[in-house]
Order: sequence, then structure tokens, then C-alpha cells
Amino acid sequence: MKLKKFEGNPILKPNLKNDWENLVVCNPGVYYDNGKFYMLYRAAGDDEGHVIRFGLAVSKDGFHFERDSDRPVLGPSEQGPDMGCIEDARIIKLDDYYYVTYAFRPFPPGQYWKFAHDEVLTSDHGLHAPHFIKNNMANSALAMTKDFKQWIKLGRITDSNLDDRDVILFPEKINGKYAMLHRPKEWIGESYGVTKPAVWIRFSDDLLVWNEPSTMIIGGIDGGWEEKVGGSTPPLKTDKGWLVLYHGVEQGGLGYYRVGAVMLDLEDPTKVLGRTKDFIMEPEFDYEIEGYYKGCVFPTGNMIIDDTLYVYYGGADKYIGVATCDVNELIDFTLNQ
Repeated sequence: MKLKKFEGNPILKPNLKNDWENLVVCNPGVYYDNGKFYMLYRAAGDDEGHVIRFGLAVSKDGFHFERDSDRPVLGPSEQGPDMGCIEDARIIKLDDYYYVTYAFRPFPPGQYWKFAHDEVLTSDHGLHAPHFIKNNMANSALAMTKDFKQWIKLGRITDSNLDDRDVILFPEKINGKYAMLHRPKEWIGESYGVTKPAVWIRFSDDLLVWNEPSTMIIGGIDGGWEEKVGGSTPPLKTDKGWLVLYHGVEQGGLGYYRVGAVMLDLEDPTKVLGRTKDFIMEPEFDYEIEGYYKGCVFPTGNMIIDDTLYVYYGGADKYIGVATCDVNELIDFTLNQ
């Protein structure tokens, strides 16, 4: 089974008129509410530091989006741990607030595609500078808003000495606890049971305090399309379990980012009910191959509307696309692998 990509992709491209988004728009968090799609997209201009911000686009049909403003709706702080960039929003809603998890750095990463893989700009801040500062680490944070325009930044929700991205909240409490998916890059080796970064889940009584032990739910599979994995989209509650999309990266071959699906138990999401053996989406078109990561489909937003699953993704770290499928077909496919 494969997701069906919209023939009008990419649905959002860099905007040459705005210097803060004239190079990159990708990896959008999307939420559908009261008949309207809200897209919080990652944007960057052609500056050497590569400062990354969020823009807002809206749609009535989920396919045709218009920018809400010529200005970013959220950006790095002038003074604070997220001075360098904010990126890769994932959105849920609790009460009247949208809660957004995102990755951040203390300094701009630079145009990373010009460096070796997984390298970013760093500078010397002295012998006693924390690991976070020395290495320009990526951490993850939480913000809340009612309208995607007025924001409350709540701060870091991961350990400062871990590259812990792909942090995604469940949209409701489970057995009285909040739940989070995360992918700590350094949690590899014999003591962790995986040789490459994996998807973990942890629980908490408070959205800002995540110190309970984590459980690994899916790891990579050597020699295939998903040697390294990470969570992609917010879990969607269905009658048969939590539906979660994840990304897999091959270490050899073309190094492509592809997409799989996993079903987790409703009452105990540490239990995996089903996982796709083959990918359900891969890079195929120019907007997914010819960009700043050559060969990447990276979902960060999804919604179910009238049994249709809408999946929003970054293409080649430069564009935004959307794909759809019958959600019941995908659930049955995932559970019967």
C-alpha cells in the first residue's frame, strides 16, 4: 500500500518576496479545526547562518493553502536558548490551546547541506560552556497558542545534553498521564538495545516535566529502508489503536528518507500492535529529490477527516507536499503485516 500524493504538489514553495522564507519552506505541522486547516511551516531565507522560523498558512480544503502573513508568526528568541532556530512543529490541541512541540538550537546551524552529514556551525564559548552550547545541540521545546499568532513559549522539555528531536505529544491523557514520543540520538548501544537512533515513549503528570523512564517502541532494521527511525506525526486515535507515522532512513544506498506506519495499543501505547514492513511513501518527484536533502519525504502533520488521512510532509528540505489515503485501509494494512 502507498499513500496517494496530490497532483498539485508541492502545495507550498519558498517565497522569493520574503527574505525570511526565500530559500526553504518544509516540515509543516498541520491541524484541522472548525472547517479550517492551519499549517505552521518551517521557513528559512538565504542567509549564511540559516536562521529558521515558523510561518502560517491556511486552507479550507487541505490542498490549496494561502499564507496568512508576510511575517513569521514565531521565531527564535533574541536572548535565550532558542536564539538560533526553531523548526519542525508538531501540533495537538488540549482545551482551547494548541500545543506545539518543536526543535531548537542556541545558534543558527548554517546551511547544513554544505557540510558533512549531521554537522552544524559551532564556535568556541570557553572550557566551561555546557555541552548544549559547545556543540550547538538540537533540543526540543513546547509552546502554546489559541490562534497561532499570540504565543506562550514554555521552554525545553528534553535533556539539554541530548540531541532529542522528533518530540511529539499524544492528543489526550492515557491512564491519567500525558505521553510523548521522542528520539534521543545518543541512546544507542548495548545498554539501550539498539545500534541506531530509535523511537521511545515516556509518560508524565505535567507537560513540562518529563523525567519518568522511557520505553523503546520501534527501532531500526539493518540492511533495509529504515535502518534509523524517528517519529513523524502526532498519534491519531482510532477504534483499533493509535496510528502513528514514522520516518526511516537507509544508511547505505541513496540515503533516502521514507515513511512507515505503526499501530499502538490505546490503553498501553508501549505495545506495538502492527508495523508496516515496507514503506508507504518514498521520494519520487523532483520536489522530493532536488532540494537541500536529495531524497526526503518527512511528514510532520496529519489529520483524519471523513475517513481520509491527510499527510503533510517536507520534500527534499525545500518544499511542502500532501498525500492522502483511506485511513481504514491503512490501519488494516498496518495491523496485518
